[in-house]
Amino acid sequence: MFWIMGGEGIFFALAALTGWPFFQWWENQLHHAPWHGFRFYDMIFPLFLFIAGISFPFSLAKRYHGEENRKALYRHVIKRGLILVLFGIIYNNRINFDFADLRYASVLGRIGLAWMFAALIFMNTNLKSRIIWLWGILIFYWLLLWFFPAHDLGANDPFSMEGNLAGYIDRLLLPGRFCCYEYGDSEGLLSVLPAISTALLGMLTGQFVKSNYLSENPLRKMLYMVLASIGLIVLGSLWNLVFPINKYLWSSSFVCYAGGLSLLLFSLFYLVIDIWKIKKWTFFFVVIGLNSITIYMAPRIINFEYASKFFFNGFIALFPAGWAELLGAIAVFFTAWLFMYLLYKKKIFLKV
Repeated sequence: MFWIMGGEGIFFALAALTGWPFFQWWENQLHHAPWHGFRFYDMIFPLFLFIAGISFPFSLAKRYHGEENRKALYRHVIKRGLILVLFGIIYNNRINFDFADLRYASVLGRIGLAWMFAALIFMNTNLKSRIIWLWGILIFYWLLLWFFPAHDLGANDPFSMEGNLAGYIDRLLLPGRFCCYEYGDSEGLLSVLPAISTALLGMLTGQFVKSNYLSENPLRKMLYMVLASIGLIVLGSLWNLVFPINKYLWSSSFVCYAGGLSLLLFSLFYLVIDIWKIKKWTFFFVVIGLNSITIYMAPRIINFEYASKFFFNGFIALFPAGWAELLGAIAVFFTAWLFMYLLYKKKIFLKV
């Protein structure tokens, strides 16, 4: 959420101001890969879904009180998923009743549906079955796209923009407009399937962390997660040879590669925060993370750039003109963070 709420703008400005190769490389990483391939920015979305998955075993343990409240849990899971779909539609279109031209697929909708289906699988299976579901979905999705390419636009490559089955199903069934490629939606219908595996991967990680296994030796538990993350990255790289890493398709190789990187980052933070107990530095990010949906939705309603100019343009004018873009980006980010801090102090949190 740091990057989404304005952190990227700071690094864009640093690249323009300094011209240093490191910042220019990092600026390139803060754009999505044009089709096949992987950049840092491609990991933000699956990482968010992965983290949402990690939290589920913990929240399930708090909410589950025996079979008598199982129906209530189902209602909660389904309600949460559908609300996120609704929020996603509002985020894309604002309050708009031109139904023929709305974009119905969305980032929040993908998170809501993938998390919801993964949660239902998790609630009704044991560990072995969850693992089978995770890999079964990924293999099924790969074979489905491979053996059933779309030829309606004259393409033969089953993983191309024009020829992939996911885009064809969107063209056939998904109303409204598409994003973020011409022939389908990057958060379309069929690609919800592999996203379920991303959420399941997070839930299995959460189950592993929550378990009593190696509770007396958390360092070894962390090392096992690191080994698993390396295995996923290697598997994703190998799978890429026959099913390219592609965020738009949410390809099975993408699930493995992004999931491995997500697990590696989680392992690092688990080591620093849970094992070494170094926590004070996290406050800055906790303020953002506790209201992640709020800061995602807020810029659609609140013009933080305008507000930052009101408060900080006078100070920025005191500096050389070349610094204006960088200081302006910092001011926008700081204004948004202060808004989040006020909500944090007032204990106002948007929860779904």
